[in-house]
Amino acid sequence: MSKVFAALAVSVDGRITGDHPRPGSGLGDGGTLFDWYGDPRNAAVYDKLLDRVGAVVTGRTTYDDSEGFGGGSPHPTAPMVVLSHRPQPAEHAGSPRQVFAASVQDAIGQARVLAGGRDVAIQGGATLTAAIEAGLVDEVVLHQVPVLLGAGRPFFGRLPEHVRLTLVDAVPGAGVVHLHYRIDH
Repeated sequence: MSKVFAALAVSVDGRITGDHPRPGSGLGDGGTLFDWYGDPRNAAVYDKLLDRVGAVVTGRTTYDDSEGFGGGSPHPTAPMVVLSHRPQPAEHAGSPRQVFAASVQDAIGQARVLAGGRDVAIQGGATLTAAIEAGLVDEVVLHQVPVLLGAGRPFFGRLPEHVRLTLVDAVPGAGVVHLHYRIDH
């Protein structure tokens, strides 16, 4: 069965953006979180995760800050389900790569269908937190970047209880440590 996971770049102080993220500048002043992406020494880890993805679920804040991904998706081939209570912007209406859902359960359910047996990736801290709270997430990958941002959006929001994790793999990379955890349900 397919898995639901998140794989996000995160600072040592737990931030997935820098200060002042906004449309057109989704990372705020936290662009350093993605410096490792282009380094070929990290390609094997990144490509392995990318190859798993059949669909992406993202929250509305990430969607808006990324300017609707231009009507596409953050993944080169996978469709995207946007968790939102607001309608799709008119400029992206009819996009074959975007679907909107009003609940995290519906978003994950639609993404599983769209993924066609492949895995579902989650973007955005609030969306990930809601999916963990609903018991829908199997794995979390932290691409931990050695920087303290001091401000920005947190990787995780407040959870009603502790969530136990098991370390699956830890891979030191160039400018990053890839930490792969399984959620213990």
